[in-house]
Amino acid sequence: QVQLVESGGGLVQAGGSLRLSCVASGRTFSNYAMGWFRQAPGKEREFVAAISQSGSRTYYANSVKARFTISRDNAKNTVYLQMNSLKPEDTAVYLCASSYYCSTAGCFLKSAQYDHWGQGTQVTVSS
Repeated sequence: QVQLVESGGGLVQAGGSLRLSCVASGRTFSNYAMGWFRQAPGKEREFVAAISQSGSRTYYANSVKARFTISRDNAKNTVYLQMNSLKPEDTAVYLCASSYYCSTAGCFLKSAQYDHWGQGTQVTVSS
C-alpha cells in the first residue's frame, strides 16, 4: 500500500501562485509514476499533470500547460505541483495519485490507471 498526503492548498487571488506537495509512504516511491488530478464541485475528476518514475517525462492537460509544473524528489518521497498564473477556473480539490504500471502518455491521463489516491487539498482562486 502507498499512503499519499497532499498539502499546500489555500486561497489565492487570480494571477497568484501556489505550490502543492504530496508525500508518499509505504512503498518504494521511485517505482511509481505520479499524477495530479483535480475535481471541482459538480464536475468530473480531471487530469492535471503526471510525471514518470524517474522524472524524465512529464505530461500536462492543455488547460494548465505553461502555467503549472510537476516535479518530484525521489529522495524525499515527494511530488510537487507548482501552479502559476492561477485562474478562478483552477478552483478545485487537487488530488495526487500513484501508478505502478503507467509508462505511456495515454495511461497517465486516465484516473482509472492510478492505484492509490490522497485525500486532496483545496485550492480556491478568487477573481
